[in-house]
Amino acid sequence: MNIFQWIANNLFGVPAFFIGLIVALGLIFKKSSLSKVITGTLKAIMGFLIIDIGSGAIVGGLEVFQPLWSEVFGLAEGSMPTNFLGFDSFSAKFGSYIAVIMFFGFFVNVLIARFTRFKYIYLTGHMMFWTVAIFLGVIVDVNPNINMTIVVPVLSLIMGLYWTFQPALTQKYVVKATGNDKVALGHTVGIGGWLAGLLGNLVKGKEYKSAEDIKISDKFSFFRDSNVITALTMGGLFIIGGIILMIKDTPGAKEILANSGSQNFIIYSIVQAIRFSAGIAVVLYGVRLFISELVPAFKGFSDKLVPGAIPAIDVPFLYSYAPNSVIFGFLGAFIGGLIWMIILGNTAGYVFVPTMIVLFFHGAGAGVLGNTTGGWKGAILGGIIIATIVAVGQWICVMYLLPTTIPDTASWAADTDMFILGPVLRLLFGLIK
Repeated sequence: MNIFQWIANNLFGVPAFFIGLIVALGLIFKKSSLSKVITGTLKAIMGFLIIDIGSGAIVGGLEVFQPLWSEVFGLAEGSMPTNFLGFDSFSAKFGSYIAVIMFFGFFVNVLIARFTRFKYIYLTGHMMFWTVAIFLGVIVDVNPNINMTIVVPVLSLIMGLYWTFQPALTQKYVVKATGNDKVALGHTVGIGGWLAGLLGNLVKGKEYKSAEDIKISDKFSFFRDSNVITALTMGGLFIIGGIILMIKDTPGAKEILANSGSQNFIIYSIVQAIRFSAGIAVVLYGVRLFISELVPAFKGFSDKLVPGAIPAIDVPFLYSYAPNSVIFGFLGAFIGGLIWMIILGNTAGYVFVPTMIVLFFHGAGAGVLGNTTGGWKGAILGGIIIATIVAVGQWICVMYLLPTTIPDTASWAADTDMFILGPVLRLLFGLIK
């Protein structure tokens, strides 16, 4: 029993180390050199630990942004739940389960691809990580005492099915956009992108006009940099919110403005916005670092088991095929996100965090797929669809799906398919005692 307890505390209980162990074993099975095993293992561990550092900066920015806009909308209380684990505590407790579910979910994906006509192998590791984390947060919230020996195999099966059939869902439009069937989309924009392609025909008009036939000035090239867009947008929202509070001059407004201390609140707001954006950049770097070592280990298994496999990869591969559609799709998501922020703030009493990382990557991807059927109008519609799903989905997810676990993470890291499938998982696991 002492041995099992030691393993539980020091292997499964230390997610960063456990993920490093999985990477090490995968590289050893691939017969990698000793240098590669050591390098890959340490990078995986460092990447996972870096996520916690970035999460702290993001939460710090949200702790200013949420109360500020709650006061702007005249909400009596902040719209973010207060008593919750937070991602740091959640990953410390459940991080090893996330890694195990990722591994077995991928194995299910490989088996389905091996024995069916659906040959898609999902290789977007950071999306695998966040999807499992959010879904596990939903499950633990609805059933805190659920037996993890039930959760691991069931959620692994669900993830394996999703990672196989999501690429199949969008492949028709991916082929239209790229002109070939050699690669697929493996990303949580899947359902939103499919809707963009499906509904694009409704807006194209009498004559199809591709977004790629429209000339866009190089002056707008910064729209292609998600980090810059995030900093500019959040900075603008912080400043606008601060100005509104200065005009309102209520006791609540004065209290929030006083948080800047001796510093001018506008300057303070700009720094908070950039810190929030930097936090997201740090988290994404950490995820990329450990995923860059984890995915090759996974792929080593699939290469041997699935002849003729079609890799399902991250959404940016679409961007080079339709760069104008990327801008149209993001603009649709950006404008839609701001509109939904006002609507939800004034009706549902929720401060929607229009996270530009999500709106950019998902809006751009849906824009490319929407353009294949609806032209430039379809690209804009794709962005609007994403904004609607993300805004309403974030409100439901944060307030009702996982308010006791990781609503802080869902407010910026959860996205399209997670918001659509999250309620289904909550219903399913709510029935398990």
